[in-house]
Amino acid sequence: MKKLSLLLIGATLFSCQLLNAQGSPDYKGGIKVKLDEEGKKYLRVISWAQIQAGIDLNRTVEQSPLNFDLRRARVLMFSQITDKFLILTHFGLNSLNSNNMGPLGKDASAQLFFHDVWAQYNLNKNHTVGAGLHYFNGISRLNNQSTLNIMTLDNNRQSWATIGLSDQFARHLGVFGKGKFGRLQYRVSINDAIVNSLDTRDSDPTFEGTVYAGARLEDPIKSSKTYTGYFDYNLLDEESNFLPYKVGSYLGSKRVLNVGAGVFLHPDGAVNISPTGNEAQMVSVFAADLFYDAPLGENGGAVTAYATYQKNDYGKDYLFSAYGSGSMIYGHAGYVIPGNNDKTRFQPYASYSINEYDATTDVYSRLGMGVNAYFSGHNSKLTLEYANDNRGGTSTNGILIQAMIYL
Repeated sequence: MKKLSLLLIGATLFSCQLLNAQGSPDYKGGIKVKLDEEGKKYLRVISWAQIQAGIDLNRTVEQSPLNFDLRRARVLMFSQITDKFLILTHFGLNSLNSNNMGPLGKDASAQLFFHDVWAQYNLNKNHTVGAGLHYFNGISRLNNQSTLNIMTLDNNRQSWATIGLSDQFARHLGVFGKGKFGRLQYRVSINDAIVNSLDTRDSDPTFEGTVYAGARLEDPIKSSKTYTGYFDYNLLDEESNFLPYKVGSYLGSKRVLNVGAGVFLHPDGAVNISPTGNEAQMVSVFAADLFYDAPLGENGGAVTAYATYQKNDYGKDYLFSAYGSGSMIYGHAGYVIPGNNDKTRFQPYASYSINEYDATTDVYSRLGMGVNAYFSGHNSKLTLEYANDNRGGTSTNGILIQAMIYL
């Protein structure tokens, strides 16, 4: 009976997290298939889609004023046979649009692929080990962000600090451990670094500078592994750590105050290329963050707030695409306007980030202002966001609207 009770508690933790996180009166825990009468064996299935329409306010007369994008289309499944074992599979595609679609589907560059595939073993009710292609990341809450319940239209790009450099779309292949000591939750992992990273500037024989390609260019014994960890202390309500995906906004269904800190280390992950020879360099990213989400009053109002500081070191004067050695400050805040949970609810929000890089005196910043319309919590919502991006004095503006449904 004790084992069965622990199983049922563990098996429902994520269902409860989703239900509480969404604030939906209709969801009722989603799709769960019991494979035996006791519910000891089960399969959970979650599916979601995010469709965007964007207006580029800086467009030229040769460009279309309106563009569409299938931002995410995903299916996630996990199954537990006993209270000790779990296997999870997560697949889908990202950012399908008219520029990367294929005439017969198979030639599209935005292909269907596995985001996560891992198996885990519960050592006891508080500690778990596992292995596979996983999302138990270090650095910060936003580097572990769920895409089901983001408060802003999308995640802060620089918080996913290693996408395509050491991992496959924010997932590493390796082993992990996760759990808690009282109110302190942890996740740590040791992983292989991807060899074919996005940064291929070293293919140009005239290139000089730092490139994130240590796993390809350096000693594979020294540069093949990455090490991550994230630790957060739950001061108020405890969050579920059944799965790695951090909730963006609970819409007032929980009272959460967490302080966290994390790290990502990749020895010899970067290489400084110069006429005098190559020099391998350590890659390190550190962050500290604070998350608050709580109801306000008794009429359905709620506040969500988040702030983080991140220090990036990708090697000497590294600057490539969205990545750069330097520092980042990011924060967002939103307020759910009081109202009946059975009716449409609105949540205006604002976000701001500022990035300073060692390689340039230019400051990069982004301001976002938007509003969420929740028709059934996060399970059915519409988001409108205006964004201003300033990259070293060059400013661009755009408006995006995103519709999302998940079951």
